[in-house]
Order: sequence, then structure tokens, then C-alpha cells
Amino acid sequence: METRQLDNTIDEYLRKRLMPVEGAIPQLAGIDMYGNSIPAGVVGGDLFEYINFQQRYNIDGRIARALKLSKEYLEPLPEGQALRNTVDDQVQWLESRPDYRPEVAAEYRKAKSTEQIRVAEDLPELRTTAGVLLVDAQGHGIISAKIASTVHDTFHALMLAELDRYGKTTPGFFEKINLRLAQSVTARNALGRIPGDSSREIATMLYGEMRPEGHFRFVNFGHPPPLVFSAEFGRFAEIDDDRMAQFLPLGLEVPLDHPDRNKYFTMNLRKRLVNSSDLSEITLMSPGDILFLYTDGVYDGSDIGDRLEIERVIRDHKNESAKGLCAAIMEYAVKQDDYLRNSGEEDRIDDKTVFIIKRS
Repeated sequence: METRQLDNTIDEYLRKRLMPVEGAIPQLAGIDMYGNSIPAGVVGGDLFEYINFQQRYNIDGRIARALKLSKEYLEPLPEGQALRNTVDDQVQWLESRPDYRPEVAAEYRKAKSTEQIRVAEDLPELRTTAGVLLVDAQGHGIISAKIASTVHDTFHALMLAELDRYGKTTPGFFEKINLRLAQSVTARNALGRIPGDSSREIATMLYGEMRPEGHFRFVNFGHPPPLVFSAEFGRFAEIDDDRMAQFLPLGLEVPLDHPDRNKYFTMNLRKRLVNSSDLSEITLMSPGDILFLYTDGVYDGSDIGDRLEIERVIRDHKNESAKGLCAAIMEYAVKQDDYLRNSGEEDRIDDKTVFIIKRS
């Protein structure tokens, strides 16, 4: 009885942790957004989260700190005073070298100061940026939820470091998340590894950032591609696949030029690290245009019949809010589960996530 109660407690904890919080929906001028997630069981492997930069981070405080550091980095360390920051530490190391020249330290301080000025200049853009994170761990149940939770924790820990250093997300941020899900040759990864067991922790991830002018820039690791519904034509727009860069699911592909590449099992060696050219962009051109993000429990991104049915649902509800559209698509997806049950195909029922961005 105690073990069962403990399992229920863990399930409930993970379920709440992976569910979207409506109070965190970012408010962008001209943009209406809403998402929802329904696990196939008590808990599932889908993770959906709004990244409300205004709400989650003290942007003004970060700008003030960056500007303060930009000045502090320029000031030589008074003799006898303890190190104030990493720049002081580096300069102290430079001074210990036989080839030290004072102008080298001065130039280094100036370079690090300008880095902080750039951080202060980039941070204000977060006030009008909304992030969205979708993760789909293979399978469903507590193990899948644990994998999704690992991605969630890694994402937010690295985001803190990313904003400290750059004031925005950069391609290297996603490469670090990818490596976190890679399977270590010698060490335990998120759930451990049993010798001879070829099973892997597989999760897809799509992270994107929306701007008020309708630009959605994103990176995709094995996730079904976004779809854009054109209000003018009443159907999904055709998007050139060449514009939609996609990597293998998280952890399955380590870049060839990564220094730790030989320390991880990998299905494929990617030629290089992720860079800005690997980020895709979609623009909602006109009022009423809709961006549809989802997991494969709703649509796997390939079946033409399913695509036409979802297109019909969106067309029938296109004048509703993002929340109304999300509810309509989710209702359709849940009804499909009834069909699978009646057909004896319950094993095909999966966790479901729908996220709608509508240009108003």
C-alpha cells in the first residue's frame, strides 16, 4: 500500500510539473496564444511550457547588472584587494606570465566590458519575446515523464547561464541540451545505463520564440514540423522543406567537431555544431493566420488524411480565440482515441499536446 501511494505521489508530482500554466501565457501585442497537454495515462512524456521572459526574469535587474559589470571590468584591481570577478582572475593570470604587457590586460578588460554592454542592449528585446518549449519523450508513463523532466531542468538551468552571458538564446544553448540526452560511454546519464541494453532515452524537442510582428524562430530536434494555416486561403500553407532545418531527436547525434564526441554513443556524427543557419523562421503574414504546433499523439506530421481533418477543424473554428482553437483540435484528437479503442489499437494512443499562435 505504501509503495502504491508513493508511486501515485511521484506520478502526481510529475504530471503537475509537466503541465502548462495558463497564468504564464506571455502577452504580446497582436498575438494570441494558448496550449494544452493531455497525458495518455496519469502522467505522460509530453512537456509543454510557455517561456514568459517578462514574468520569469528580472530584465531590468539584469540590464543594471550588465552595465555595472561593464564599468567594473575596466577598472584595474586595487592592490591588496580580493578578486571581484572572472576578469580580475584572468588579468591576474596574465600578469603572472613572463610575456605579460600591461596593454594586453587593458585590451582584455575593454573586450569583456563591451560584451556586457552588448548583453545590456540585447536584453530589452525579451520584453516583447515569447518562448514556447515542446518536448515529447518516447512512450508514455513515469519513465517518459522523467525524461521530459530532465530536458525541462536542463533547459532552465542553461537558460540562466545563457541570459547571464549573452542576454538571449544562442545556438550553443541547444547543443548543450542535445548533449545532455546523449548516452555517455563511461558515466551514467539521466536514468543510468545497463551494459548490453541498447535502449535509449529518446525525446524530440522544439523550442521557438515569437515576436509581435509575427516572426517565429525555432530549432527542431526530431519534432513534427509546425504547420501554418492561412486565413486568406482557408488551408495549411505549403512550406519549403529546405527552410525547415531539423536534427535527429535529442542525444542521437553528436557533432563531429565537439571535443567530447568520443565520450558518447551516437547514431550519427553531425559535421558541425549548431549555428544560426540551423534556426528556422516562420512568419504569420496576415491577421487571422495560425501557427499550429503539436506532438505525434495529435498528428504525426505525415498522414495526409489526418492533416486534412485537422485543417478542417481549424477552418471551422478559425474565428475563435487561440484557446477555442486549441480546445477544438484537442477534442478531435481525443475522439480519435475512441476510434482506436474500438478498433483494438489502444497501444497507439499517445500523449497529446496542442499549441496555437494566432495573429490578431
